Amino acid sequence: MQSELQAYGDGDGTPTRCLSLTVAGPWGHFRRVDGNTVKATYRLPPRTTVAGLLAAIAGYERDGYYDVFDRERSDIAIQPVARGADPDDGRTAAVPRTMNLPEISLTTSGEGMKAVNSRGTVSVRYPDPTVDRQRSNYEVLVDPAYRIDVRLADGDAYERLRDRLSTGRSEYTPSLGLSEFLATIRYHGEFTPERVDTGDDPIAVHSAIPDPDGVIPDPDHPHGVERSPGDMTRTEATGEFSGRKTTEYLRWAYSKRGDLLKTRRADVHEVGGRRVVFS
Repeated sequence: MQSELQAYGDGDGTPTRCLSLTVAGPWGHFRRVDGNTVKATYRLPPRTTVAGLLAAIAGYERDGYYDVFDRERSDIAIQPVARGADPDDGRTAAVPRTMNLPEISLTTSGEGMKAVNSRGTVSVRYPDPTVDRQRSNYEVLVDPAYRIDVRLADGDAYERLRDRLSTGRSEYTPSLGLSEFLATIRYHGEFTPERVDTGDDPIAVHSAIPDPDGVIPDPDHPHGVERSPGDMTRTEATGEFSGRKTTEYLRWAYSKRGDLLKTRRADVHEVGGRRVVFS
């Protein structure tokens, strides 16, 4: 357990409560950082994407939430679930299937869309429709849905997020990767995570596992592994992609068919009858 989680919880450094929600939608796309020709997607939302989604709900500015949701001050568990399923059954689903979605678009990068008037005010213009268009293939997730459990060391941030979730409000529109892939949020309430004493015995886990080396391989229950951004920090650089940089990557193990993965090494907690591993 990260050291600074002592700031909001019991004496052993663990926050005593967590918030649980399901995020779902008809489409999703979490762009892989290692693709070029086809804009490939991760099967699981990266931890940094989940943090950004939660920050959008709570109303944090684009680069104003990294300290609240970094791995020293927060814990996040991610569980693939079936879209529209009963949240009380706690059942794990296979990761969503994907399809390629071709798109012909005009570029919105660079300075071509910006204009500055005599008073120094920056405005945004439509792209020039006479320039060459570009065809891109997006790999998209079909009917993605994920159960998210989050606990925070910052008590004020926790209360702020809980208030938005419990009242069904979001300061910014939640989405599943791309802004046009709108997401629905279903809040399940607060839970008290209980650490599961596994000893040396393997234990089946409902969530994805951010420690694939500890997963016990089983030919009857195949699993996949992907490496995605796990933490970010603010930067002082300027330009189109300024403001943030990835400081850590995580490797996630997930079930390909919705089976529960078994592990010996992970720090497992029970949350509302489900066994999850926080990252």
